Parts: sequence; C-alpha cells; structure tokens
Amino acid sequence: MLKNINKNIRVLYVEDDEIARENGIEYLQNFFEQIYEASDAIKALQLYEKYQPDIIITDIQMPKLNGLEFVKRIRQKDKKTQIIIITAFCDKDYLLKAIELGLVKYLVKPVCEKEFEEALFLCVNSLQNNESNIIKLDENSYFDIFNKNLLINEEIIKLRTKEILFLELLIKNKNRYVSYEEIENYVWSDSVMTKDALKTLVKNIKIKISKDLILNLTNSGYKIDV
Repeated sequence: MLKNINKNIRVLYVEDDEIARENGIEYLQNFFEQIYEASDAIKALQLYEKYQPDIIITDIQMPKLNGLEFVKRIRQKDKKTQIIIITAFCDKDYLLKAIELGLVKYLVKPVCEKEFEEALFLCVNSLQNNESNIIKLDENSYFDIFNKNLLINEEIIKLRTKEILFLELLIKNKNRYVSYEEIENYVWSDSVMTKDALKTLVKNIKIKISKDLILNLTNSGYKIDV
C-alpha cells in the first residue's frame, strides 16, 4: 500500500490510552497523510463532523461513550465510512453488533501488524470499489469476509476452515461459475481434492445456509447466487 495512493484518504484514530494512541498514529503515518486523533468518542464525534473521515479506527472500551455506541451514531447518517473496531473482547454479542453496524472490520487485541495492515488495505479497497466486506446472502443470512463469520437469524454459525475458504472463493467470484481446478487450488491448496470430498463439503455448507444459494454446473464448477 503506497502512501501516495492514500494521500487523499482521511483517517480518524480514537483511543483513550495515550501510549497506544501515539503508537497507532506513528504506524498509520506509514500509509496516510491526513490523520486525526481523539482520546474519547465525544471528541471523535466533533472531529468526524469537522473532517468527514473516510476511515475510522476506534477502541470499544472508552470513557464517556463506548466505541460501539460511537459507531452506532455514525451509522445513523453514514453507511460508507470504513470502520475498524479494536477490542480486548472476543465476545459473541460484540461480533453480532459489529456485523449489524455494517462495513466494520473487527480486530481483537493484541492486534498483529499483518492483521492491522490487511484491515487497512480492505478499507482502502472498499472505498475505491464501493464494496463491503459484509455480504448479504439472503434475507436472514450474512457472511463477513474479513472476520470469517457466518450470521444466520442473528446467530453466528461455526464453519470449518475449508467451508470458509469455499464460501470466500465463490463470493469473490459471484458473477461466474468457479471451476473445480480453482476450488482445488484455493480450498485444498496443501492436498488433493477428491470428488467425494468436494461433494461432502458442499453438502455440509448447504445444511448451514439455504441450499438454493449454491449452484452447480456439470463439468464446470460451482457458483453462489447472491
């Protein structure tokens, strides 16, 4: 990610811990030029109104107003700003709220540099292509590509690694049928895919999501109908 590509992107970083905030700002300066900082959500709301940031990075646990309530207020009038939530809690309720708020990248402390950079890259990509990491599968189902979560009827459904990879691949290529060779290379990258293994994988996924979403074209491959 080159800094000159992101020179027009405005970033708001919200963190009440001074040392963590300083470290975060220093890291973000590797990628962005326009960075604003706030020590609490009240000040962050004021900066949001003044600068209209493209990306917001916020902790959840803060005084005066917590991060989720802060994001909720933003989302009442702004669905496009990319938001990264950082928290010490890996809690089901937090995950559900993050998905409900939309366009949210959810990171659990301690956040590794690679994971943070990937989240930033996805934010920039979403801004450039007007895309979301949260894909609506049907009226009651959503798949969060970044956080690898399947949400059905407000319940997080556990997926195996190959099931996640399979859904990711189909969603990334949702406008066409994905060939068997592509599926083997992506899902079975470290082993050989058999026809029975693929059929079992698809069968197990169709138990969890609407079976009509996964389409098969004989001698061609699979496609997701979203």
